[in-house]
Amino acid sequence: MRVIAGTAKGRALKAVPGMNTRPTTDKVKEAIFSMIGPYFEGGWALDLFAGTGGLGIEALSRGADHAVFVDLEQSSIDVVKRNVQAAGFTEQAEIYRNESLRALKALAKRGTAFRIVFLDPPYKIRNMDVMMQSLSGLGLLSHGAVIVVEHDAGHTYPEAIDGFEQAKHSTYGDTAVTIYYYRHADGSTVQMEE
Repeated sequence: MRVIAGTAKGRALKAVPGMNTRPTTDKVKEAIFSMIGPYFEGGWALDLFAGTGGLGIEALSRGADHAVFVDLEQSSIDVVKRNVQAAGFTEQAEIYRNESLRALKALAKRGTAFRIVFLDPPYKIRNMDVMMQSLSGLGLLSHGAVIVVEHDAGHTYPEAIDGFEQAKHSTYGDTAVTIYYYRHADGSTVQMEE
């Protein structure tokens, strides 16, 4: 695993020991960022089921201002800290060990709004539509935010979720990536480049 593009391009990233974490492959990561980026002009990113932190680190490398990494497992948090440091983004990162919904509630109290959100939970967790509604309900999304859901290819998320519109869906072997836009209050969206 490595950082694919941007200011930290080529930096190697460590994996989480054991079989509990399934890091996003470089191929899938490259596909995700070709769909949503490939580069950003600032904004905050949230890597909610961070694992190795690879998606949030990639966003920082490609121009995000700041990234928040959350994971429940201490082994993942230790790896995220090492990877963030190795990529040179310690000053632009916040790393928290917490349960996902509890972390969102804590972030909401600070008034943080994210432009990019990565939801890549263990494949047995299939309620990212509910998680997206929590993000919206807690006011954690900026207008036109992009939500990237990585999930088991055998599971399908709806095309429209209250306040969200599916923009892209692609499958890579047993991995699927579904991307949503967060609609503005007036119902409009910011379109990604084709």
